Amino acid sequence: MKNFSQNGFFPVFLSIFLFSLISSTAFAQVESDERALLNVKNGISISKDSLFMLNLRFRMQNRFGFKTESGENLSIEETDFRVRRLRLRFDGYVLNPRIQYYIQFGFSRSDLDLDAGEFAQPIRDAIIYYYLKPNLYFGFGQSKLPGNRERVISSGNLQFADRSIANGVFTLDRDFGFFGYYTLTTRGKAEYHLKGALNTGEGRNPSPGDGGLSYTGRFEYLPFGSFLNNGDYSEGDLEFETTPKLSVGLTYNLNKKGERARGQIGKYLYEQRDQNVFIADAMFKYRGWGVLTEYFHRSSSDPITENAQGLKRAVWVGKGTNVQFSKMISGKSELAFRYAAVRPDGSIEGLEKRSEETNLGFTRYLNGHRIKIQANFGYSWFDGVLELQNTDNFWFGTFQVEFGI
Repeated sequence: MKNFSQNGFFPVFLSIFLFSLISSTAFAQVESDERALLNVKNGISISKDSLFMLNLRFRMQNRFGFKTESGENLSIEETDFRVRRLRLRFDGYVLNPRIQYYIQFGFSRSDLDLDAGEFAQPIRDAIIYYYLKPNLYFGFGQSKLPGNRERVISSGNLQFADRSIANGVFTLDRDFGFFGYYTLTTRGKAEYHLKGALNTGEGRNPSPGDGGLSYTGRFEYLPFGSFLNNGDYSEGDLEFETTPKLSVGLTYNLNKKGERARGQIGKYLYEQRDQNVFIADAMFKYRGWGVLTEYFHRSSSDPITENAQGLKRAVWVGKGTNVQFSKMISGKSELAFRYAAVRPDGSIEGLEKRSEETNLGFTRYLNGHRIKIQANFGYSWFDGVLELQNTDNFWFGTFQVEFGI
């Protein structure tokens, strides 16, 4: 955080943004006497014919949370007062609607990936897309990999304050490289989505690579057609689907010469390791009911690494599950339940723990996912021991307000 402020990022970024905004508007007006169009329906949009479009959005998540001493001792061990997320996003097109861009910065401490290296990393997304057809486009830059559904869903569209522990261990997260997306429609309602990526394998803002790359492929099947308002990548059935909607996804990732314990994230290993990740997930929605399920499996032929002092770090190999059920109890209120678990393989026993959690959530949607109030309460336990007497187990709760445009 110290380096982040000393580098003067905020004033520099603000200057660049204001200059770009003024320059873009001026450029649009040079083309003709007509003013650029300003629209505030979906963020703040400035556009001019098919020449350019700039869309600006922000959002923040302000949070209070707590964690108890143990399952039986309800004394508060830890409180969590913070800005969980503070994001600024730009998207649009330049020269031609086929040439699109997406840029996102994160400014909260938890957004800066401070544990991964010496310097803060505010850049979350920076990618250019080229649309050959509406259903076929390619990207080059840094973005989320086509991995598990819960991770690809924006943190602003979650029905719980945070993603599951299974996502935290097994997600593919973000990376830099090439991306491709294709949608195939049928004569009926069914759709097929194909997604792929070729990346560094080292996560956000990587240093020069080591020759090992990451290969990702994802297939999705929507037998009953598309969801309303892209609801297959938004938690909770806020749209109250009038007919059943289902999306089933399969992902495989091979990360050659991976340097981190959890693929693109996690602590750095003492030696490089090849890693394989398989993910299966599904989203179902109908009349205010919602179900999200995910299954993960990561493997590595030799997961344990060791340094000269005998300290060990391991690739987090094992299995994970996440299941979420939700029901809109009114037009703006929702109840949700989650069960998630991570189970390490025997090869890393003693280095990683089996962990499980349940979580009950209530969300009041004031303006869809953009402005909402969330309250979560749950219980977490380890090594398969559910009893309250186990001192490693604990209760937790979170109150969060999301506000954005």
